[in-house]
Amino acid sequence: MASYKDDAPQILRDFLSYHETIKAHSQKTVDEYFLDLRNFFRYMKQIRDPSLRDTPWEEISILDVDADFVRSITLTDIYGYLTYLSRDRAQQPNSDRTDYGLSATTRARKIATLRSFFNYLTTKAHLLEDNPVKDLDSPKLQKTLPKYLTLDESLNLLESVDGSFKERDYCILTLFLNCGLRISELIGLNLSDIQGDALRVLGKGNKVRIVYLNDACKDALEHHLAVRHPIVGRDQNALFLSSRDQRISRSSVHALVKKHLRHAGLDSTQYSSHKLRHTAATLMIQSGVDVRAIQEVLGHEHLNTTEIYTHIDSETLRIAAQANPLGRVKRKK
Repeated sequence: MASYKDDAPQILRDFLSYHETIKAHSQKTVDEYFLDLRNFFRYMKQIRDPSLRDTPWEEISILDVDADFVRSITLTDIYGYLTYLSRDRAQQPNSDRTDYGLSATTRARKIATLRSFFNYLTTKAHLLEDNPVKDLDSPKLQKTLPKYLTLDESLNLLESVDGSFKERDYCILTLFLNCGLRISELIGLNLSDIQGDALRVLGKGNKVRIVYLNDACKDALEHHLAVRHPIVGRDQNALFLSSRDQRISRSSVHALVKKHLRHAGLDSTQYSSHKLRHTAATLMIQSGVDVRAIQEVLGHEHLNTTEIYTHIDSETLRIAAQANPLGRVKRKK
């Protein structure tokens, strides 16, 4: 993908640089902002300039977008863009068999990008007096409960681990299930990140947090380190290594999680490494851990992100209903 520094007008480069340097957002997040805004500006240029109607989308340059162009954008324009996204935007732009119309979740993310951009221009760069998106609503999203393993399924998964790298794989699964790490956080772990009974984790936006290790994690790490042979080179400090003595990759972790799920008799199409993160959060909630403590463990910036894990099974709800002291009061005859 082309760098935004080469393919974006100054007004957009300034916004993206702000998020990369001041807000310390990851490169992936900044790249997504760039793609979303490039898409938006290409749409705006095409509807305003009839000569661009037949121009291939990827050939529409946005390098001439400036403050005057942005000031001319109205809420009506943005609603038109959202209609285009929901009806006419290709789901797989490079495929001739694609469906059209993006999901509400994808559209909500693109709206969040527009909000961030126009808020920046209004409150930080002071290039706009009026923010056209201040009254913009997001698509209504259907709330779904995250999939997770039960306690028994988690135990079966751990007990089924075998193979040439069983100590490594067992340790990886244990950290997922106990610490709720993201896959990017796990593959980035170094030997030096083990600090006694704690783990130094580099999370989203390069934010460092400390995750404390329980006995299961410490035992799994001890057994993994006992068989991890030292290497030299770029990845010599990596906590988890591949069969080629390189830092383990995201795809390798995905594959080993799927493999052990299958060996445990679980549906590997329904679960993933990220579902193990859901599992860690859910089991902590079910054990009575405060949601704010779980927020710190998972590295969530906002509490409402953590609160999706506070789902409870129907049996717990039945018990709660019976526990109400008014639950035994009956109408007098």
